[in-house]
Amino acid sequence: MEELKTQIVVIAGGPSGMSAAVQAAEDGADVIVIEKASITGGAANMGMGPLGIGTKYQQQQMIDISVEKAFNMFMDYTHYNVDARLVKRYFEQSAETIEWLEDMGVEFEGAFKYFPQSEATWHIVKTGNKIGPRAAGHMNKALLKRAQELGVKVLLETSGKKILKDDEGKVCGVVAVNKAGEEFTIQCKAAIIATGGAGCNKQFILDEIGVEQGKDVFNFAIPGIMGDGLKMAWDAGADHLQVRIEAACDPGAGEEARASVLNVFKQPNLLVNKFAKRVMNEEFMQNTTYLSNVASHQKDKVVFSIIDSTIAKTYMKKGVEVTNLVNPDADVSDFLEGMDEILARGSKNFFKGETIEDLAAQIGVDAEVLEETIDDYNDYCEGRDEEFFKNYKYLKKLKKGPYYAAAIRPGGYGTVGGIRINENCEACDKDFMPIPGLYAVGADSCNIYEDSYMFLLPGNSMGYAVNTGRIAGMEAAEYVEN
Repeated sequence: MEELKTQIVVIAGGPSGMSAAVQAAEDGADVIVIEKASITGGAANMGMGPLGIGTKYQQQQMIDISVEKAFNMFMDYTHYNVDARLVKRYFEQSAETIEWLEDMGVEFEGAFKYFPQSEATWHIVKTGNKIGPRAAGHMNKALLKRAQELGVKVLLETSGKKILKDDEGKVCGVVAVNKAGEEFTIQCKAAIIATGGAGCNKQFILDEIGVEQGKDVFNFAIPGIMGDGLKMAWDAGADHLQVRIEAACDPGAGEEARASVLNVFKQPNLLVNKFAKRVMNEEFMQNTTYLSNVASHQKDKVVFSIIDSTIAKTYMKKGVEVTNLVNPDADVSDFLEGMDEILARGSKNFFKGETIEDLAAQIGVDAEVLEETIDDYNDYCEGRDEEFFKNYKYLKKLKKGPYYAAAIRPGGYGTVGGIRINENCEACDKDFMPIPGLYAVGADSCNIYEDSYMFLLPGNSMGYAVNTGRIAGMEAAEYVEN
């Protein structure tokens, strides 16, 4: 295949890559995007929308959130273990980015919380249907259309293999491979890595993070997200930072179940570990990053949510108390049918016991200890939670069989981080010096969460992707022009 030539090569066409391509093209650069899948959009096609701070939607909805407030929340949350300059630039640009997307025809439902304890920073893309997963696919289509209008060349089913540098250490090309397996070179002055981490690479996750996918952690494993960009950046001299799982989890460790079943076990009811002991104030289960963190520190990395038939029937009649935008429907009237389906197929994550002793045997805990834990918990339900101080309105006695339980194990969206960048999204070496012409965006460069995803400001993953894409596009366009 013949050699191609351009100014900027964007490696992968997810939201960060396409945002980079559009911004760079708007700023006058010639751009080629290479995408190993047959469509653009990446994992964000399953998402719902990006973070925005200080937007017109928040002003219209009288939502009290500013860049200053969000920045201070974020830095306090991460204990200042992250790049304050990058966080500030990302947040400060985020409102204008919402308008930038609107100029391409993207419409938004407004600004929303993910769960009650979070802030309303999540800007959900409007689809004409109910709010729910995959809404951001409309945003990704708009980005692709805008890129094509600007003359960006998009090579699908084409993957990046290597970053080339000249004798001065500047990026001068990208080696790529097409669908037929043919290797070719694209000459360029700058490359932007936007490959989305390594969430589908089981061996990579074991080597880099030390956990086994499907045993220790149950993160999303989007096909094709194998860490290609991370390896290319490291080979090109970028500093190799710690890679993490962007923690968040649901009941059942990813096992398929009706929404009603998942919704019931997301409620702040009794949560115990393998020793049949409580492990947290269950009110904070709604932040699934916290829940995943708790599970990861327990024996066998598992906790169990337990309810009785009275709690189940109350939810079935009145609806659940805590909802979120992914599972917004409070109606769980088909919970029992959903449990019957799961149990009939021999689930290892959902359980039903006629007695506490029966349930204890199924989940593998000491029956006497579990009965003692439930007795203590029931006492707390009559007054005050003396153990973890849970809000009284969430205290519900467990007193009547059958009893139901769900295993909850560490989960996550994928990997984040690994490539050192500065506030301009320039990939930097071990001495913090930029590698001329090399940029990294999105999950590959997302070192801003330290040990816990900042779920209190929802939309962060996609917000970081789109905004760092734009930053890299601006900076790379200026670099190649000069």
